[in-house]
Amino acid sequence: MSTRTGVAVAQFAPGADPQENLATVRRLAAQAVERGAGLVVLPEYSSYFTPEIGPDWVAAAEEIDGPFAQGLAAIARELGVIVVAGIIERGSPGADVERFRNTVLAHGPDGGLLAVSRKLHLYDAFGASESRWAEVGAIDEPQLFSFAGLRVGIQTCYDLRFPEVTRRLVDAGADLVLVPSEWVRGPQKEHHWRTLVTARALENTIYVAAADHTPPIGVGCSMIVDPMGVALAALGEREDVAVAHPTPARIAEVRQVNPALRLRRFRVVPG
Repeated sequence: MSTRTGVAVAQFAPGADPQENLATVRRLAAQAVERGAGLVVLPEYSSYFTPEIGPDWVAAAEEIDGPFAQGLAAIARELGVIVVAGIIERGSPGADVERFRNTVLAHGPDGGLLAVSRKLHLYDAFGASESRWAEVGAIDEPQLFSFAGLRVGIQTCYDLRFPEVTRRLVDAGADLVLVPSEWVRGPQKEHHWRTLVTARALENTIYVAAADHTPPIGVGCSMIVDPMGVALAALGEREDVAVAHPTPARIAEVRQVNPALRLRRFRVVPG
């Protein structure tokens, strides 16, 4: 395992060429490693993206050990880093309607698969209808992994608007939550993004690392927020990488001041 303790958010605008996207992932991951990162978070739909979801997305879907996933594993192994990125996964076998799954994969420094997370809330809002083509993720037990003394969980984009998703990860032991996203631009959307990423960190006294697509469709503004709501690292609208260094000590310090998790009187139960 790498001795690098930095967490990086890497933002770019994926396109319709998976190999070109993979080359960008490798370049950004290499930059992150040069800046001290041992874990790199890339956006939702890193494998394939076009402005409108349609049949081409279903055609572009692959298995979680398919060519793009193998490419991610190779990058993680080559650079000795954890790589977390979203792919278009093939839908469930035998489904009545052909759909894809919106899936995030985490590969470790040895290339092995550390975690698989499928989007729980599809983006049927602000005029979009992701569920027309995508299959909603099952409510399974969260798959956490360890990095630099922290337990790490994953959720995806629109899941940010549902605070119980993050709370459930925290109940499972997460200290750091990664949020690969394609947060679409629009009126007040950048404000929503910054507010929700910060709120999920504050209310759970955890770190949140959220990576978005860059414009013209995404808002960019990828960021890493600490348990007190401080943006430790943040990007603007351009393709780039930002790195921060989360620590268990900071979480413990904040929870001494703000013991919200200990004082709460409600629990999250899947519906």
